[in-house]
Amino acid sequence: MRLERKDLLGIRDMSRDELDLILDTAGPMKDIIGRDLKKVPALRGKAMVTVFYENSTRTRTSFELAGKYLSADTVNLAVATSSVQKGESLRDTIKTIEVMGFDLIVIRHSMTGTPHYVARNTSMRVINAGDGTNEHPTQALLDMYTIREKKGTLEGLKVAIVGDILHSRVARSNIYGLSKYGCELRVIGPSTLMPAEIEKLGVKSYHNLDQALEGVDVVNVLRVQRERQQSGLFPSLDEYANLYMLSPARLRRAKEDVLVLHPGPMNRGVEISSSLADGAQSVINEQVTNGVAIRMALLFLMMGGTRDEITN
Repeated sequence: MRLERKDLLGIRDMSRDELDLILDTAGPMKDIIGRDLKKVPALRGKAMVTVFYENSTRTRTSFELAGKYLSADTVNLAVATSSVQKGESLRDTIKTIEVMGFDLIVIRHSMTGTPHYVARNTSMRVINAGDGTNEHPTQALLDMYTIREKKGTLEGLKVAIVGDILHSRVARSNIYGLSKYGCELRVIGPSTLMPAEIEKLGVKSYHNLDQALEGVDVVNVLRVQRERQQSGLFPSLDEYANLYMLSPARLRRAKEDVLVLHPGPMNRGVEISSSLADGAQSVINEQVTNGVAIRMALLFLMMGGTRDEITN
């Protein structure tokens, strides 16, 4: 079975059937990660390249591992030392990569819409690994997979997303994805970090964290982007922590079996306390493992592996 689309650019335009296919495929992929021999021949003969114009550890590394576990030839283009630094245009870079014979490109860029531009100008399959403040679809997919794995379902859960909603592509992709499963979505943060008319996306917005946490099943804590602090969008990190840091005391307002997620990297003591990040309710480390499984599922579905090759 394949994903019946050339590219994965965002969650917003995906159907629930497509999301279910990806989440269901991630299960056997996670089994592969748990083996002593983490290698199957599903994508032997296929080639993929990761091109990250923004720094990344988790996303880039997990895509590269995902490709290698499936036996695809995997290359990372080091943008900092590439011809991009000599003034080569994005279009020329993409065309150069394409004629080398790559089947799929994973791209992250600080400018919103860049993966969409790339997809229109290449025959390679394109996966969006984060574009500006628009979307980060694979992060949302791994979050959804983690929640479903722990809760047994995504249907009708109450999910709180806390932090810089305005600039967060993670928040947007999670909202688009979870809303397709009838989740009650609550977004919480300072008014300066809350998009105008955010409730048009079908979410409830809060500025009071304690109030928003009442009875929730899941809390997804977003990283405080310290670079935004220089813009005066909130007075200080200390004040932000006082009002919005998730701690064990605050989490008591949520359901007893609440899950705590974080896309990483974490600012401990700012958006989340260390005791909570390392506590029993945290599934942050499992998110990292699930990120590899989800990206394996996507590569498998988009580059044409067969189910027999992942079960042998």
